[in-house]
Amino acid sequence: MSDKQGLIDQETAGYRRRQRRRGRERHQPYERVLLIGNPNVGKSVIFGLLTGKYVTVSNFPGTTVEISYGNITAGDNRFLLIDSPGINTFTPMSEDERVTRDMLLRERPFSVVLVGDGKNLKRALLLYIQLAEMELPVILNLNMEDEARDRGIEIDYQRLSTILNIDVIGTVAPQKKGIQRLKDALIQQRYPSLRTYYGDDVENTVNRITELLPEAYISKRSIALMILLGDETIRDWLITNVRPDIIRRIEDIRDESQSLSKEDFAHTINQTRIRIAEEISNEVVKKSSGKAGQIAQKLGSWTMHPVLGIPFLLCVLFIFYVLVGKLGAGTLVDFLENIIFSRYLNPVIETTVKTLIPVPFLQDMLIGQYGVFTMGLTYAFGIILPITATFFFVFGVLEDSGYLPRLAVLSNKVFSFLGLNGKAVLPLVLGLGCSTMATMTTRILETKRERIIATFLIALTIPCSAQLGVILGILGSFPPRALFWWAGTLVVVMFFSGYLASKVVPGEKPDLFIELPPMRVPSLGNIVMKTLSRIEWYLKEAVPLFLLGALTLFMLDRLLILSWIQSAAYPVIVKFLGLPAKTTEAFLMGFLRRDYGAAGIFDMARQGLMDEKQVIVGLVTMTLFVPCIANLFMMIKERGFRTALLMVMLIVPFAVLVGGALRFLLSVLT
Repeated sequence: MSDKQGLIDQETAGYRRRQRRRGRERHQPYERVLLIGNPNVGKSVIFGLLTGKYVTVSNFPGTTVEISYGNITAGDNRFLLIDSPGINTFTPMSEDERVTRDMLLRERPFSVVLVGDGKNLKRALLLYIQLAEMELPVILNLNMEDEARDRGIEIDYQRLSTILNIDVIGTVAPQKKGIQRLKDALIQQRYPSLRTYYGDDVENTVNRITELLPEAYISKRSIALMILLGDETIRDWLITNVRPDIIRRIEDIRDESQSLSKEDFAHTINQTRIRIAEEISNEVVKKSSGKAGQIAQKLGSWTMHPVLGIPFLLCVLFIFYVLVGKLGAGTLVDFLENIIFSRYLNPVIETTVKTLIPVPFLQDMLIGQYGVFTMGLTYAFGIILPITATFFFVFGVLEDSGYLPRLAVLSNKVFSFLGLNGKAVLPLVLGLGCSTMATMTTRILETKRERIIATFLIALTIPCSAQLGVILGILGSFPPRALFWWAGTLVVVMFFSGYLASKVVPGEKPDLFIELPPMRVPSLGNIVMKTLSRIEWYLKEAVPLFLLGALTLFMLDRLLILSWIQSAAYPVIVKFLGLPAKTTEAFLMGFLRRDYGAAGIFDMARQGLMDEKQVIVGLVTMTLFVPCIANLFMMIKERGFRTALLMVMLIVPFAVLVGGALRFLLSVLT
């Protein structure tokens, strides 16, 4: 078959695919509008204001990992607004950027709302140039007008709109300023007038590749430019839509043209885009000496200083501990567990179940020692909910203040030793609140390698706030050296295991590229809404795992597997670790809830069954032991069953070995 005939067949197949897609689109109720923007520009806040539906908002790049949907009415028109992950380019460097780019490849939106930072117009223009090359209708929304003015930045919106041939609308999201104008602009499609020229070599190669590409939801030219930029992720789309022999011809054209050219194509394309963005920005932006916010700017610099940043971090951690460890894990847990559940809810549930369900087996499953109601609901709502709620609130303050990205910069050198970059500080700090949630947030890390290492470290070395509160309560009754041995051992284990993991897990460590938002006073209303949104996530994602965990333990108990585990673990617990035999029960309970395992050790220490050395060994081993069952299920969900199982198989013997080595060391040195 000739190449010409092949192209005809290819175009016919592409036409049929487009017809099928258009048929599906006709059955969709509303036109789709895609919200796109850089990280930290308030895109998710804009989404919430336009739709009335709140999503997680964060100053830390990459927090909006999942795609959110919401209906919006503009005039007589109704749209489906889609909130995409934050990106810096449509040539994907991370999973988030690939998701956003693939959304444009798979379906053409009615319009794209490009949300940018009014303080950094050039970044938004770099995305606008790429959208213009895709031949998509665009609305440019420059958010944070107030902060731009405070820095002495003034933008001629009318002139910018004329140059770009699209609507340009300034907003101040927390004040809802400009939101109605943005909504009204959705009604009319306006296509960018910008045309880029990358030089004869690039343009000739683009034209040759374009002739071989099928019709798509974005322009053939933009796809050809992605290919010249070395975008390997575009190959998946090519494999789906282009014949293998055509793909080979495209790659041959790219490689041959690049070898004959004196300029690197990717460098030429990127530099041309930067130059155009700078020229437009210089024409419409005026800068004056803005004095407002100088204190916040200095404070932001101090928090990243290798020396001054440490005391600031210690203060943050102390406040974190007081609010989460004391208020959440102490006062609120005691109130909910001991008063609300123990005195009121559980007795009512037990009476109701016994009255309505006379079957002993079902009664035991629902209200027994490992009952779905008495244990699962009590743990989920009486113990974990108050801790996670206070953690979400405090963490929201850190996010909205702009501190977390600076903490990432401060800790970048430390994390590089572990095969990670500073972004990993987010899930690891989250692990101090809830390891289940922290495992989920490893999605923000750019590579699979980083996500595996971070998940492993969270499961192995990071105590959750509930467990941490109990442990600190135990160690508080012993001399300070007990706390030193416990914390010091965990730090050594984290660096040792992280270093080994960085050598074993394949892949490269990406450099830290992060946009620093300004330091600001957080909005209480926004933090409350964010906290409520995350509590909603907890109720949907984590609570079912607790119920499933209680049901799992009930079945293990009924099948006598729990008692068998206790007998099998006796030699290890007593002979190797030197702990009382009853400690086995604490480790089993720690699998269900880490703090319950620590509470078992606390009870034995209070009864005089364990001395100081045994408490230290027991707490270190308990902290390093397998994560709670809820986190285990989350590990399986995020990393896959095989990877999660391998981690557990490594963690269990490693925790026991560290505990045995620590027992020997304590016996020699103390």
